[in-house]
Amino acid sequence: MSADFLTLTIIASLILIAGIVVLIGKGDWLISGYNTASAEKRKQYNITRLRLLIGVLCIYVAAIMFATALEPKVEGLLGLVIVPPTLIVVILANTWAKRPER
Repeated sequence: MSADFLTLTIIASLILIAGIVVLIGKGDWLISGYNTASAEKRKQYNITRLRLLIGVLCIYVAAIMFATALEPKVEGLLGLVIVPPTLIVVILANTWAKRPER
């Protein structure tokens, strides 16, 4: 077992656990930006939708990392399969997960 495989597997496992914790509603403190926002700013977001976006993204990234650990030849494609979904989540977090202004 190589060090790269072990490192990727450990990091992917931690990201997977973080995604599950966020999805079950116990990991709001893991959502960067939301965890440091004021109570007023937090009211602007639908936390259920935000949890869904961040949790699913974490699980997706963990799956990609597990696949990379098993098949190192695809390592060069990581940016192509992680960056676009991340950008989509950022856009959705600032549109779909935001409450309409009153």
